[in-house]
Amino acid sequence: MTIQRSSKHPSASRLRALARRLLDAAPLCAIATVSSDERAYVNTAYFAWGPTFDLVWLSAPDARHSRNVRANGSAAVAVFRSTQTWGGLDRGIQVFGLARELRGRAALDAERLYAKRFRAYDADLDYYRFYRLRTTRMKLFDERVLGGGTFVTVSVRADGRITWERTESFSGAER
Repeated sequence: MTIQRSSKHPSASRLRALARRLLDAAPLCAIATVSSDERAYVNTAYFAWGPTFDLVWLSAPDARHSRNVRANGSAAVAVFRSTQTWGGLDRGIQVFGLARELRGRAALDAERLYAKRFRAYDADLDYYRFYRLRTTRMKLFDERVLGGGTFVTVSVRADGRITWERTESFSGAER
C-alpha cells in the first residue's frame, strides 16, 4: 500500500464544517501525552470543544496524563465513534497541539463549554481540574466525504482559521 499526495481538497469552509461534525461525532476522546522520560501514554476522557477548535477535558491533577501535560505539553487527541465496523465508511479526527492545566478565568470558560456539552456535569468536583489542548493541526478522515483511505491535514491558527496543508490517499483503500 502506498501513500499518494494530492493538491485536491475541499474549501476551508467545508473543511471547518467537516471538522465540527467529526468533533461532535463522539463525546469521548483518546488523549496521547508524553512523560518527562519521553514515554507515550494514552487516556480516554469526555471532552468539549470551542470555536477555535481547542479541546477541553476534566481530569484529576495527579493522573498520569495530567502529570505528563505539566512535564511536556505536547499532546494529541483522537475522536471517533467506537461503533464503526470494519469495512464500512469510516470517519474520525486527530487533533495536535499543546495542552495545559487551566486556572482562573480560562478554567471558568472551559467549565462553561464543558457544561454546555454535558448537561449532567456536576460542578461540585473540587479535586478535578480543566485542561485545554490549544489546537495547531488537525487530520480529518471521512471516507463518505473525502473518499476511501483519504486524510486531509490542516493547520489551525489561534483564531480558529484553518489552512489546508496536504491530502494523502492510501492506494488500495478504495471501497
